[in-house]
Amino acid sequence: MTDRTDSGAAAAFAVPARKRKARRGAAGWLLIAIPYAWLLVFFLAPFFIVFKISLSQIAVAIPPYTPTIDLAQGWESLRSALAAFSFENYVWLTEDDLYWKSYLSSVWIAGVSTAITLLVGYPLAYGMARAPKAWRATLLMLVILPFWTSFLIRVYAWIGILKNEGLLNQLLMALGLIDDPLTILNTNIAVYIGIVYSYLPFMVLPLYANLEKLDTSLLEAASDLGCPPWRAFWTITVPLSVPGIVAGCFLVFIPAVGEFVIPDLLGGSDTLMIGKTLWTEFFANRDWPVSSAVAVILLLLLVVPIVLFQNQQQRSAEKDR
Repeated sequence: MTDRTDSGAAAAFAVPARKRKARRGAAGWLLIAIPYAWLLVFFLAPFFIVFKISLSQIAVAIPPYTPTIDLAQGWESLRSALAAFSFENYVWLTEDDLYWKSYLSSVWIAGVSTAITLLVGYPLAYGMARAPKAWRATLLMLVILPFWTSFLIRVYAWIGILKNEGLLNQLLMALGLIDDPLTILNTNIAVYIGIVYSYLPFMVLPLYANLEKLDTSLLEAASDLGCPPWRAFWTITVPLSVPGIVAGCFLVFIPAVGEFVIPDLLGGSDTLMIGKTLWTEFFANRDWPVSSAVAVILLLLLVVPIVLFQNQQQRSAEKDR
């Protein structure tokens, strides 16, 4: 009698347990599906639309390319569109020096700007991480505060600072450092200044997050063993902050390569960056297929090295375990 009662109770609890397990499984699948759905809707779908346009030909029409896919005509429209696609625009990019010079110039300007941003941002982040805890929130707010102002307004403000009769030249002449105004606006130097200023928080924030978690007992141990502060900084602090350096460099370099607003407003006509070239092809020349091809190659140039780097980092982490 007792066994029957126990088995009946177990059966009564078994069904809710299975339901709870099924619900947890469904919740887990939903949790996994949400980021993949986000990636599909906001990255892969727009990318394939741009890639499809890059395989089309320019046309005087709305939209300004052909072939287009008419979903009302079903598979026949899709088949005829696929048959008309070609890689002619990509071949065109390899034959025109303008695009390769734009890519190389963009990578160079973005690389130099990232290096300068690191040199400026590392001391700032280190000072914030070593400041008294009561001050850190205020210092962090000062770094974030420029984001509360429009990016376009902040770049426009640099025009008033860097132009020949601007604040910077007036200050330098008032201090007696120069006799004649320096030509900074409409040069690559102005572009470097604009990129470093605009993207400095993207370098400081990951570095600060990394340096704040640094185990200071290692520095104390090095000091007790007679290690000079500069050597302890170079052999302990810098290697342990490499993840923050890498994250900051990626956050600055990637958007700087495709930057359009800063070179257009602060750079001159000789400043060549792929963002300006893309804008010209898209809006001035109305050549959507070529501009789409330029965008696809730019994306591949940025994504492929990042994926390879992440895979190398993951393999290194697995070896260290």
